[in-house]
Amino acid sequence: MEPRSRSFYALAAFFGLFVLFLYGPVITIGILSFQGPRGGLTFPMNGVSLHWFFDLFEEQAVGDIWGSFRRSFGLGLMVMVVTVVFSVMGGMAFRQKFRGSTFLFYMIIASLIIPSILVSLGVGLIFNILDLDVHWATSGFGAQLTWTLPFGLLIMFAVFNRFDRSYEEAARDLGASPWQTVRYVVLPIIAPMLIGVALFGFTLSYDEFARTLLTAGSYNTLPLEIFGMTTNVTSPVLYALGTLTTLFSFLIIGCFLSIVILLRRSQASKGSDAGKGMV
Repeated sequence: MEPRSRSFYALAAFFGLFVLFLYGPVITIGILSFQGPRGGLTFPMNGVSLHWFFDLFEEQAVGDIWGSFRRSFGLGLMVMVVTVVFSVMGGMAFRQKFRGSTFLFYMIIASLIIPSILVSLGVGLIFNILDLDVHWATSGFGAQLTWTLPFGLLIMFAVFNRFDRSYEEAARDLGASPWQTVRYVVLPIIAPMLIGVALFGFTLSYDEFARTLLTAGSYNTLPLEIFGMTTNVTSPVLYALGTLTTLFSFLIIGCFLSIVILLRRSQASKGSDAGKGMV
């Protein structure tokens, strides 16, 4: 085995510092959330316990933690479903050139470079002008779609650019209708990528702050609630909340990855069964 060069160790050290920079704040909050009952917001820690996690599940003097969590979770599911559906429809529509497709593409991508707070302000103003209620499930929902849909569409563009059209042609040769081709051929093939789009849609919505700031109305989502708690709560219960929400995010990612693995194993087993049948 050849000895590693000095550049390898230098790059490894740089990568380690980069990972520490990314996850250092999360690790710090996680450690501080395990302080004792008399613990503060900074180091050194005053004891070690689960006190602040238990305190989190009790009634808080300030804020509505679990109500905001339910709103963020519900909003994330709504955004996820719409993002997946419209991303697939948009990806299939852009498989063929049509008049205005280039302009429409750049208009979609433009929402990613517009400052998020301006999008939130614009959506809120539109709802006020139309005399509609500014609410997390309406205006907040629309504002977050301007963030998640472009990502979903970009993923679908990449997927369909590499999609082998011979599968669709074979289905049509066997008498499948356009809908049957999409349902039984296209969707099963791109299913793992759809899980990725769904994960993007949910996670981007779940922790979105700026685009929800002026469109949530009277009820906060979880990111807004946490921001409000930073000015009112002066105990490590805020760190306990941050630790639990981080673990919840990792749990969601793990569930989606498990679904992808199961889908790929199912497709592989079907392919092997089909090969045995031909033999």
